[in-house]
Amino acid sequence: MKSKTLNFLLIIFSLFGYLEWSGNNHLFLFEAEIEIFSKLFTSPISVLHPFIILPVISQFLLLFTLFQNKPSKKLTYISIFGLGILFLFMLFIGIISLNYKIALSTIPFIVVSIVTMLHHRKFKE
Repeated sequence: MKSKTLNFLLIIFSLFGYLEWSGNNHLFLFEAEIEIFSKLFTSPISVLHPFIILPVISQFLLLFTLFQNKPSKKLTYISIFGLGILFLFMLFIGIISLNYKIALSTIPFIVVSIVTMLHHRKFKE
């Protein structure tokens, strides 16, 4: 049961990454995903970017593991990798731009990712 809880937390924390850019523009990742899904049907080419597709697919894989009797360790690792690329990039951007809001928004996901990987190594599921 703990694997499902950790995967659920990964999904939740992946939605609350914070982005901020010039012109006083900012949004959380769940807001960006709503915009992505609305554009998917009107202008699908505009959402074809690795930093968009990879995290969304990773979230769907994590969601899929929640419906498995025993969550797949491989799918969980693949999802952490896919989302981790985005979150580590956001952490890097937050640190070099001295934007503490961006950097701090990545910490919950990174911590739960580490705990999840340690859990899977400990129990050899």
